[in-house]
Amino acid sequence: MSEKIKKEIFEWAKIISTALVLSFVITLFVKPTLVSGESMHPTLENGDYLLINRIEPKLSGIEKGDIVVFKSNLIQDDGKTRKDLVKRVIATEGDHIKIENSKVYVNDKLIEEPYIDDDIMTETIDATVPKGKMFVMGDNRDNSLDSRNEMVGFVDEKEVIGKVFVRLFPFDKITLFK
Repeated sequence: MSEKIKKEIFEWAKIISTALVLSFVITLFVKPTLVSGESMHPTLENGDYLLINRIEPKLSGIEKGDIVVFKSNLIQDDGKTRKDLVKRVIATEGDHIKIENSKVYVNDKLIEEPYIDDDIMTETIDATVPKGKMFVMGDNRDNSLDSRNEMVGFVDEKEVIGKVFVRLFPFDKITLFK
């Protein structure tokens, strides 16, 4: 084998190795997910393709207003795997949450929610978020299975897969989230 062919093979091996290492590292930090349902309308739509940051919640924590993806106790149609849900964090550990007359208060302050689809809620809630948990809600309050329902309840921070940081598809709605 000539020296030129050996060099060419070596260069290709470097490129392929680098690509494999980069893809492995990227998948450690970033995970794609697809929105299924209308619970986050109008912020997110059914079929939106999102990228979530898997590391940031572990490093800097989760803040009120973050949109997170987490493992719920709900079971997929296959009867085996748990559903991932996409919701907005309303309150975190130690916060007092109160919902009455379709208004949401965190620590006795009415929160401004310009992102919600409909502000009509029939629930009345008065609770303190337990240690290591958070209270989440969909932006489409009338059509969201979230912490207001005992099937979801308070979400354990350990169940958070990551924070949504970009909507990649549809292309005309590419959005960066905080």
